[in-house]
Amino acid sequence: MAIAVVEVQVLSSACPKAASRPPSGILRGVRLYSDLAPWFHLLTHPSDYADEAEFVRRVVDEVVSGEARTLLELGSGGGNNASHLKERFKCTLTDLSFEMLALSQELNPDCEHLEGDMRTLRLGRTFDVVFIHDAVSYLTSEDDLGAAIETAATHVRPGGVVVLTPDATREIFSPGVDSGGHDGEDGRSLRYLEWTHAPEEPDGTTYVVDYAILLRERNRPVRVVHDQHTLGLFPEATWHRLIENAGLELVDTGVENPFALEQAAFVARRPAK
Repeated sequence: MAIAVVEVQVLSSACPKAASRPPSGILRGVRLYSDLAPWFHLLTHPSDYADEAEFVRRVVDEVVSGEARTLLELGSGGGNNASHLKERFKCTLTDLSFEMLALSQELNPDCEHLEGDMRTLRLGRTFDVVFIHDAVSYLTSEDDLGAAIETAATHVRPGGVVVLTPDATREIFSPGVDSGGHDGEDGRSLRYLEWTHAPEEPDGTTYVVDYAILLRERNRPVRVVHDQHTLGLFPEATWHRLIENAGLELVDTGVENPFALEQAAFVARRPAK
């Protein structure tokens, strides 16, 4: 598979709050990661991610060969996982959305932030751990998913660990409705309803999630926003094949995933030379 090299933009720690950019590529039309990014931590708060980060730490401790000090996250979003993982690892955070990186930088000013696409990113260095959380779910073709896994394999050192946690595989996918939200200290509040639809085709590789988002600010009328996300859905066998094609060894870890019914988890190690 031919992989293009992408230009990487380094975000300065002193950069001003990001101005909104038109969404591009796989995020085109998704407002939550562009003009609504400043509201993201009221939809899903960093404190909600402590258990997921602990799962990643325990997996790494069990699987890695040698010490694990550095971590690259592809599709790091608003930095929720990193806000916990940085206690253990020196984190480099990358994302396609400039607005989400700027939000993460406010939360994690001590982490390196780079703007780039997980399908084409090439940093020219390796890490002890490469982690891709649910951002990998926005890849809706096998080619794109394989490219992202190849990026992970390229950036993990021999004996290092790759952890992938997509929202679902075909085996565990379930349509449904969820809701939530948070109140901010600045007087803003957000509530949402999340409606996950079954794929239109029985063997389709995509499904749609509709968000109805209510935004409240002091002395302003409540706003209602509809945001639609299209996500990828692949069987476990496809994930296994693409991981092995990238030269990684799948590892059957004994660490219990506390979110096993809500997300999948694939753990792999790059063979030591």
